[in-house]
Amino acid sequence: MSILKQIVLLALSLLMMKTAIAETSPELPISTGKILVVMTNHDQYPSRGDRTGLWLTELTHVYDVLTAAGYTVDFVSPQGGKVPLDQRSLGWLYRDAAAQAYLDDPAFMERLQSTRAAADIDPAAYRAIFYTGGHGTMWDFRGNKALKHIAEEIYRHGGIVSSVCHGAAGLLDLETEDGIPLIVGHRVTGFSNVEETLVGIKSQVPYLLQDELETKGARYEKSLIPFGSFVVTDGRIITGQNPGSSKEVAQALLTTLQNGKQP
Repeated sequence: MSILKQIVLLALSLLMMKTAIAETSPELPISTGKILVVMTNHDQYPSRGDRTGLWLTELTHVYDVLTAAGYTVDFVSPQGGKVPLDQRSLGWLYRDAAAQAYLDDPAFMERLQSTRAAADIDPAAYRAIFYTGGHGTMWDFRGNKALKHIAEEIYRHGGIVSSVCHGAAGLLDLETEDGIPLIVGHRVTGFSNVEETLVGIKSQVPYLLQDELETKGARYEKSLIPFGSFVVTDGRIITGQNPGSSKEVAQALLTTLQNGKQP
C-alpha cells in the first residue's frame, strides 16, 4: 500500500471517529445566568375550607420560558421546604397541559417539597428575582427580611425585580439605599381590587394589594377587562396583573434580561 493511500485511509478513519463522538455526545445547554423564583409557604385562609398556596401556572409558564432560553432557575420560599399548591389553580379551567405535565413529574414535584430558605440565598448569584403569586403570598412575602434583602441586593447591582399577580406583595417592603420605597413613581401592576372582589376572596386577605401598592407611591395600572393579560415594564421592574398574565410577563422578563446589561 502506498504512503499516499495510507494517509488518505488514516484521514478517513479520524473523520469517522470525530463524527461518531459528535453523534454520541449531545450538546448540553449553556446557562446564560441564574434566576431566583420565589414561592409561598402559606396555605390557609382565615375562614375558607379550601387551601391557598402557589398558583401553579404562575410558576410553570415562567419556568418554561426561562429554561428554554438557557437560564438556570432556582426555587426559594420564605421558610424553605414545602410549597403548597392553591387548590383552585389545579382546576380544569386553569390547569393547562404543561402544568399537568409538571404535576406528573416526580422530580419537579420534589423540588416544590424542598425549596431553599430565603435566609440561605446569596443574592450575588442571580440576575433577577421573580415573585410568583397565589393568595398565600399576601401573608408571608411581606415582612420577610431575608426576601427583602435578596431583592434589594439584586436590584442595586443591576438586576431585575419581577412579579405576577399577588407576587407583587414581595415588592411592598423593598427600599432604595436612601430608605425610599423602591416602587415610588414606578409603573406597576398586580391583582386588582375589582378582581379580588370578583373571585370572592376580598374578605379573606389581610390587605388589598392594589391599595398597598398605591400607598407605597407606585403608579398602579390595570387592564380595562378584569383577568385579561396585562404586563408593565418600567426599567428593571416588571410586573404582571393576574394569572392570565404569566406567559406575557415571562416574555417581558426574558426580553429585559436579553437586552439589558445585568451582571
